[in-house]
Amino acid sequence: MDRRRFLQEATAAGLTLTPLAALLAACGHSALPDGMVEVKWGRDTCTRCSMALSDRRFAAQVRGGPNDASFKFDDIGCVAVWLKAQPWGKDAATRIWVADVSNHGDSVRWLEAKAAQYVGGKTSPMGYNFGAVAMAEAGAVDFDTMRQHVLAKGI
Repeated sequence: MDRRRFLQEATAAGLTLTPLAALLAACGHSALPDGMVEVKWGRDTCTRCSMALSDRRFAAQVRGGPNDASFKFDDIGCVAVWLKAQPWGKDAATRIWVADVSNHGDSVRWLEAKAAQYVGGKTSPMGYNFGAVAMAEAGAVDFDTMRQHVLAKGI
């Protein structure tokens, strides 16, 4: 095979593989909701308690405040307690996401925290023991009820 033909075939193959390569590169990365920042599992720490974020079933993230900053948490209970102390915590522009408690492996499904339902009886990192689910199920409570339980616990 001469050099010209080799380059033509290589170029044609490269152009054919580029869209496929882009699709494959996207696999394995969960799409983050608009406004969220990537969590570096095992390295990022909870804004409230400083524990490493490692359990993909209970993590949460808040975006808000005067600088529209992002804050990461290892437990939705930490979010509830921490937000209570923020002067902007009840601002309607504050966005909160929580991981779906049914997450497995490395993939994470993020839910809008105020739209999620919370099931008690889970073993969460900080012992608030609520896990978020997308759809209501027996015994599940809404965000405000979960928040009230967490704040009453007082940890």
